[in-house]
Amino acid sequence: MSAEAHPWHASLKKQSRNVKSKITIRREMPEDIPLIRRVHEQAFHPSPNEARLVELLRDSNKAVVSLVARVEDRVAGHVLFSPILLETDQGACFGVGLAPVGVLPGCQNQGIGTRLIEHGLQACRHIGCDLVVVLGNPKYYSRFGFVCAGEYGLENEYNAEEEFMVMELRAGILRRIAGLVKYQPEFKEAEC
Repeated sequence: MSAEAHPWHASLKKQSRNVKSKITIRREMPEDIPLIRRVHEQAFHPSPNEARLVELLRDSNKAVVSLVARVEDRVAGHVLFSPILLETDQGACFGVGLAPVGVLPGCQNQGIGTRLIEHGLQACRHIGCDLVVVLGNPKYYSRFGFVCAGEYGLENEYNAEEEFMVMELRAGILRRIAGLVKYQPEFKEAEC
């Protein structure tokens, strides 16, 4: 009997579909703040840095897009996009960085992170962002359309290579710019 023909496989597929249908993505609201902290504390345990980063960016009004994923009546995930600084001689560019994205450990591998990122990218397009950068796993982020930023002449202050990725939201922007991408100072402050 093949694994797919096994009765428990059909049950797992149905359960996974049910979770996906119960996921709702919406903007962060004030009552979500302690729940968002809990998401990042648990998702990145034992490090409190990501939870602190979200609070620092929010407190300094640098959360360009901040979305929560709710599964039934609880916040199960969160993603935040903040402005980047791009040192370039080629003109102005409205870019944002995707970081962090977190999902409660018991809710991972159910498509919540994917839905958060997809909705976040859509929101970034809607508000007129030119590009999004991320520092993360190339296999994971390439499925959203991120590519190696170094191939387009973009560098980063962390000296990351293939893990530093970019997605063009305004057609042709990556052919017109190059330079050093810097994240907001709150990223370094969160590590202290």
